[in-house]
Amino acid sequence: MRSGVPKLIDEQLEYRELLFSLVRRDLLLRYKQTLLGFGWAILVPALHMLVFTAIFTRVVRLETDVPYPIYAYVGLLPWTFFASALTFGATSLTRDVSLVTKVWFPREIFPFAAVLVSLVDFLVASSLLVALMIAYRVAPGVELVALPLVLLIQIAFTAGMALLLALANLLYRDVKYILGIGLTVWMLLTSVVYPVERIGGRLADWLMLNPMTPIIDAYRAVLLRGEWPAFGPLAYAASVSLVVLVGGWTVFHRTEPYFAELV
Repeated sequence: MRSGVPKLIDEQLEYRELLFSLVRRDLLLRYKQTLLGFGWAILVPALHMLVFTAIFTRVVRLETDVPYPIYAYVGLLPWTFFASALTFGATSLTRDVSLVTKVWFPREIFPFAAVLVSLVDFLVASSLLVALMIAYRVAPGVELVALPLVLLIQIAFTAGMALLLALANLLYRDVKYILGIGLTVWMLLTSVVYPVERIGGRLADWLMLNPMTPIIDAYRAVLLRGEWPAFGPLAYAASVSLVVLVGGWTVFHRTEPYFAELV
């Protein structure tokens, strides 16, 4: 009989139809009775791009090696995916109390569904990135083959964080209120709209310990500069992502028998 991580993966494969059903349900609920529907997935990062473009090209001049709008959008696109997945993942268990308490299945499905829903939004919003790359005549090279690896690393880190936050919010309902502030601060400490290396000194070194910075830098290297991602920082981000995913999944699974008492 398998145990540990292989067992956890087997459980997810066994209940994959339920996972996809939850993803379809959440996608329908997210855009139900909205005029734009999936258009919101594009509009949110696009509006943020316009705001930061106005700030960093008109108010505070920021020199970037590519046109700033596309520079900002390539940072905002994965960040929006990350922030949305954590926001919905944190409350995923408390939103479905009846399912959590009455029916048995691996509860990891809830935060994983939140991540997949946000991934769909990410893919939809990528259509605007394609349009921007055409407009600014930015053509990726053969390095584009590294893009799935960068995305996989981000998904692993995001899923691990979603598991930990879903569990934390189950124990302390304050988490969902603190999370919004935390994500805002986290974004400012990440190279989403500006290169953190411009800060210089020891502070920049500390900020590079944030795994989202090398992940976003890798997106820019592959998509905008025609370069391979820097191996060291990306390997570091991959290592942290694996630890967070496996550690978060293990803690989540061990706490699962007590979920009915906590909701």
